[in-house]
Amino acid sequence: MRLRSGIYIVPTDRWYIERTVWLIAGVVLLAATGLAWIAHPLWVVIVIATAWASIAVSLTGFCIVGNVLHRLGFPARLAARSSIGSKWYSMQTDSWYLERRIYLAVGINLTLASVLSLAHSPWWFSFTGFVGGAMVWFAATGFCIMANGLYWLGAEPRLAPPRVEHPPSAEPLFR
Repeated sequence: MRLRSGIYIVPTDRWYIERTVWLIAGVVLLAATGLAWIAHPLWVVIVIATAWASIAVSLTGFCIVGNVLHRLGFPARLAARSSIGSKWYSMQTDSWYLERRIYLAVGINLTLASVLSLAHSPWWFSFTGFVGGAMVWFAATGFCIMANGLYWLGAEPRLAPPRVEHPPSAEPLFR
């Protein structure tokens, strides 16, 4: 990987499967974290289920929520070639591109924080809540802290529009 600069922002011009999945997962994480904090710690099982679903998507490409959205007519931006025109949605798994790494990292981080919240301290719920909020923010704005960290470390994105390098202009910036 080569280090790079700039900001990675996914398209937010319309709602596509992957963006909508981030929104739904974020809302589920926020609700389950809140219930685990306020009502009963075992609500964290929903957080763990969401985490394991994220890991499964990264490894297999299959997403239950993505398939429901596909059936509802949402377009896909990371669909595998085999799922284009098919009644089933599957995310590309041909390489470890940036967005696929996000699914894996989110799943691992949420699993660890959930276990720590039960075994060590309920303050770990603040991390699962942060991740849920970050996912909602990512879906709304296209900006994700983790995605930018991976981008700066050189992970290749598939959702970001291609960057156009402009030659330096002869005009001064300030007059």
